[in-house]
Amino acid sequence: MEAMTVPRNLMAALISRLKIMADMNIAERRVPQDGRIEIRHAGKEYDLRVSSIPTPFGEKIVMRILDKSSVMIGLEKLGFTDENQLKIEELTSQPNGMFLCTGPTGSGKTTTQYSVINRLNTIGVNIVTVEDPVEYQLNGISQVQVNRKAGLTFATALRAFLRQDPDIIMVGEMRDLETAEIAIESSLTGHLVLSTLHTNDAPSATLRMIDMGVEPYLISATVIGVLAQRLGRRLCANCKESYEVTQLDLRRFGMTVEDPEAIVQLYKAVGCDECRQTGYRGRTGFHELMIMNAEIAEMVVRRAPLQDVKDAAKANGMRELREDGLHKVLLGQTDPQEVMRVVFTAGF
Repeated sequence: MEAMTVPRNLMAALISRLKIMADMNIAERRVPQDGRIEIRHAGKEYDLRVSSIPTPFGEKIVMRILDKSSVMIGLEKLGFTDENQLKIEELTSQPNGMFLCTGPTGSGKTTTQYSVINRLNTIGVNIVTVEDPVEYQLNGISQVQVNRKAGLTFATALRAFLRQDPDIIMVGEMRDLETAEIAIESSLTGHLVLSTLHTNDAPSATLRMIDMGVEPYLISATVIGVLAQRLGRRLCANCKESYEVTQLDLRRFGMTVEDPEAIVQLYKAVGCDECRQTGYRGRTGFHELMIMNAEIAEMVVRRAPLQDVKDAAKANGMRELREDGLHKVLLGQTDPQEVMRVVFTAGF
């Protein structure tokens, strides 16, 4: 939604002001830059993640808003079903292994990981993280920010962590083979490792790690679970309206149709002053949780096709992203159009 259009003659001054606030180099306009602005509004603290890129018509700046209190709300408020939440709590209570969150940029992976860490953060538990950058700051946790100019990378930080006797290690993102191998080594030697990957769904995470060069037998021995997620807009509770469709209309979502003519009640966005006429207020998560069992581990080792791994995961109780989206549609939390927008891809 477009909020305002700034006059062209203010562009240079506005960009310079934002770069100064974000502690960026205002004299450098030829390369991308990143920075952050800390602000306080209505008694709450926010981080604005500022990113600039050069274009033929000047610099383009994008700011992502991070609510520092979002990691304190707990897993129960991130949109998980009761079943998935119990499974995640069980997986992350294990003394060793690797738990991965996957999804595109801005899908809430880091918030989920931090919510898990916040639940595990008790006296006597040594938790260390390496991130680029440190997005949320939590008490009682040792957080290290990557500094490539000084030679501090994910890999070098992880090597140092192993001499700090940690119980839980969080790696902001596994981007290369070296980082992945040290993270795997950490989980093999008695540590719980949390990390993120960029994949479209949960079963694809094993394929992505193999593409990075990780040996399949190491993946099957360390990965205990993979959570894929997306963020979709939540319908405004004040103005949403109900309407009726038949089960046949929901078949494209993967819904099992028992009676094509049976009526199902859904809700749609309308718009009011509380939601600024958008029809949506807040966001909820769509999740796909794959738990590694003996059958899936054996498939990973022999490099089975992705569809076979996906079928085995579904047989083991995995609910696909679109199925979780449908579940939230039926609960009245969102609408079918929003699920289509964030979940469905060609060939689904």
